[in-house]
Amino acid sequence: MIQNDCQNVCMESTGKYYIPVYNVLESHISNIFVANPKWVRAVKGEKDDDKDAKWIADLFKFGIVRSSFIPQKDFRILRELTRYKYKLVNIRSSEKNRFQNALTSGNCKLDMVFTDVFGKSASNIIDLILSDNTYTDEDILSKVHKKCKASPDMDLDSINGTDLTPVQKSRIELVNDHIKQLSSNIQRLDKLIDLMIEPYEDYISFLCQIPGVSRNFAITLLSEIGIDMNQFTSIRRLTSWAGLTPSSN
Repeated sequence: MIQNDCQNVCMESTGKYYIPVYNVLESHISNIFVANPKWVRAVKGEKDDDKDAKWIADLFKFGIVRSSFIPQKDFRILRELTRYKYKLVNIRSSEKNRFQNALTSGNCKLDMVFTDVFGKSASNIIDLILSDNTYTDEDILSKVHKKCKASPDMDLDSINGTDLTPVQKSRIELVNDHIKQLSSNIQRLDKLIDLMIEPYEDYISFLCQIPGVSRNFAITLLSEIGIDMNQFTSIRRLTSWAGLTPSSN
């Protein structure tokens, strides 16, 4: 393509298969169109690889192909990080629910006393319950922070009747270990995201001026749409791309 001074490329977006090709062309070809198959579908009965390529080239030459929005490489990498973080946060939330359900199944009702079962006081009590050591009421109360609003009687009632078998305890510990591992991975991701976002701090600060937009959401927003709004010919195109303009076609 470079030898023939071809600076215009149009390709069909087929799953993930176009991405390696796009990555190779990106730094060498000035005008790359990635088209939704909807806009370059060939006539029925006239389909094979060669005919498809010619048909796409003809459509492109006549200027009737819409290009899909492909952010620049920095934002594609940032988007991979923010989407992965979103997945990990969801998995961690699911594991926290599983952890709490496991305690409830063992007649442990700490969630009725403590707002956060993963807070310091509740965690200390759970660690004591899961250990093989015998414990008294005084041991339980010694784990509760002085600022805890619940009375000592309520604290003791919440674990009264707790009955967890060794196997159940092992399962809860496994879930808890997974939660800690996920939290550690999320922290590592945050550091990578901060590194990627460093050159764009001014944009983040600007987006944070919008009421209701936090720093985390601003980073997610930037990772999804980038900083070049020329990609979207109108407000409707941007909101439509984000899936916020439902319509009936």
